[in-house]
Amino acid sequence: MSGLDGVGRHLAWPRPLGQLAGFLRSELGAFPGRANLTMRSVLGCAIVLIVSMTLRVPEVALSLIAVFFVTQSNIVLTRLVALLAVIGTTCAIACIIGVFKLTFDYPLLRIVVASAIFFCSAYLMRAVAKLGLVFFLVSLIVIYAQTFADRTDNAEALVRACLWVWVAVNYAVVLSLIINTLFLPAEPEQQLRAAMQGQLATARARLAIMIDANAPAVRIGALDLERAALTLQKLLRFSTMRHHYSEEDASAWLACVTVVSRIFEAAAVLPEHAVAQDAGQIDAIRVVQDELVSLEHAIGDNLQWRHWGASREAPVLTSIPALDAMQRALNVFSEATRGAVAPPPEDAAAGSAAAKEAKAEQATKATKAAAPTAQSEPDIFANPRYARFALRTLFSVLICYVFYNAVNWPGIHTIMLTCLVVALPSLGASSRQGVLRITGALIGSALALFMVAFVIPQLESVTGLLLMSLPVIALGAWVAAGSERSAYAGIQIMFTFALALLESFSPPSDLTEIRDRIVGIILGVGVATFIQMSMWPERESDGLRAQLTSILRKIAALARIEAKAVQSGPRATDSAAVVEAWTMVGDCEMALARVALEPDWREGETSRITLLSQTVLAQSRAMLVALEAFHHEAMINASASAPMERAAKFQSDVADALERYASQLVAEPSAAMTPTRLDSSGLRATLPPAGAVETAGGQTLERLAQRIDAALAGLPRWLPDERASGEFASAG
Repeated sequence: MSGLDGVGRHLAWPRPLGQLAGFLRSELGAFPGRANLTMRSVLGCAIVLIVSMTLRVPEVALSLIAVFFVTQSNIVLTRLVALLAVIGTTCAIACIIGVFKLTFDYPLLRIVVASAIFFCSAYLMRAVAKLGLVFFLVSLIVIYAQTFADRTDNAEALVRACLWVWVAVNYAVVLSLIINTLFLPAEPEQQLRAAMQGQLATARARLAIMIDANAPAVRIGALDLERAALTLQKLLRFSTMRHHYSEEDASAWLACVTVVSRIFEAAAVLPEHAVAQDAGQIDAIRVVQDELVSLEHAIGDNLQWRHWGASREAPVLTSIPALDAMQRALNVFSEATRGAVAPPPEDAAAGSAAAKEAKAEQATKATKAAAPTAQSEPDIFANPRYARFALRTLFSVLICYVFYNAVNWPGIHTIMLTCLVVALPSLGASSRQGVLRITGALIGSALALFMVAFVIPQLESVTGLLLMSLPVIALGAWVAAGSERSAYAGIQIMFTFALALLESFSPPSDLTEIRDRIVGIILGVGVATFIQMSMWPERESDGLRAQLTSILRKIAALARIEAKAVQSGPRATDSAAVVEAWTMVGDCEMALARVALEPDWREGETSRITLLSQTVLAQSRAMLVALEAFHHEAMINASASAPMERAAKFQSDVADALERYASQLVAEPSAAMTPTRLDSSGLRATLPPAGAVETAGGQTLERLAQRIDAALAGLPRWLPDERASGEFASAG
């Protein structure tokens, strides 16, 4: 056996390849809605190919990429992107025709005017984020049209080519909109209901493990909690955009999302093995399972979920903290739904409190959503970053334009487009976009070369063309339907393949075009990256400390809320602040992934900041999970005996330690020191030793407090110019 182990270790993949395999497995894995989105994209592309080849509509690649952009995860985003695409292409074609009409005979003036339009569009693309797609299309088409003007002296043919671009893009947009509306529509409210039902089903599966040792094992990790919270919040926002709910409906949906999130969080801290010790606990678990089934069915029914009610016979105390937390969340939601119709006298106060809490939560979210809009007006012309971004992008495009004309190499016209495509606000995001563009272009070009060599000689009809193209389009659509870490590579796979094989209405004969496009993309990424690093670089690593500080302070605020809930007893309603905390953790995680790709002249600085941030983020996740488990245990013990003064004091001490660390972290320069250890030895003595249950409860509290204390002790020292030590490298 030892010999086999040695062989296994010898044949194991190198660590970078193993990490790449894990990344691909994660990014290419199926999830709810991905197949639906891929199917809609493939269907739209198939119809576009048939129409374009039959009617000989030029610019097939632009039509296909329009289908990819318009086909979104739900109908709200699809209609929004379609509207912006039509407006953007119309404005862009109008601008470029006006430029050609006024400056066609004066090349230098034409470049100056086109550069001015490009600068204004790039500026507004950054300053007015809601209309960013419109100004992106204006910038893209205006600069791309200059390559047409350099290759022809026929003004009429030039205008005709621009008008065909408008037709190719907009007919594909309208066709995609029809397909996404009539066939396989993805309504955000249906997606929200399905997501909540899925989380409730997972919670029921976790409960089943406690009473049946043979039940399938189901685990909920910190990343699962984070993704679940982000999914519900995003779908709730899209549903509100789609239906424009009244205040009562919006409050009801928010309360429903909150209770499902709390149930899912409680399920994450349930024991992983069977722990039900008597018939009373087993009955309580089955009652909660039945209530979850009832709520799951009610969420799927548009008429029932607003009037759902928990069972009056359900027990409140079971000595299983997470189970009792589920029951409390269900009772709060039941009281809120009853309060919307006719609250009983004994529950009127609780129902009113839950309704007020939901409305206050909704008002807070609405205020936060409206705040950027209210503040964006004076910021449009006041923020110097917007002008720097536009000037930096224009400078890189002009360098590529001069090089493109100086070497007289028309095939590398993608060099200018690449400079705009990879122009994103942060250096890390731009670097990732460049890597995805190169990777997708290489894969698409390789597939195109394979088709030219082995498949195209066998083609005789449009059917054969579809059989050749649709598998590649499906691959690109599947990748594009994934997360933002890899989605753009899917678009690039399809677009590069289409440019190589589908641009003309005859089999391609010049393979050098495929090579030239790849060279243009690589050169464009290199020039754009160099300019962005050299001229006013915008690094997300500079704002990471502030983002991490916000997360730590949110966790501290959550600890204070739960400390008050423990003191006030089990009737206190659970707060939804934990959902906001997970949302902030998810946003910071995406920013950290971009920071890891930021090129830096300073040796090791990006690696140091990335490792420190990963450590803080990992400990924040661990602390969130441990705090929730501690809160559930403290609530059940508070119900069984007296208010948990020492438990509440421990939660307040945790909040104070987090506040101190956050204040040190955000200071200039940062001087964050690892928090000192907290004393949790008194928690066992919190409960009177009246029986085994109370003693076990005190031991559990102490054990969970030690987990929280370990997460606090894992927060790293963050001092200026201090290299990352090995003490916390593994924790990160």
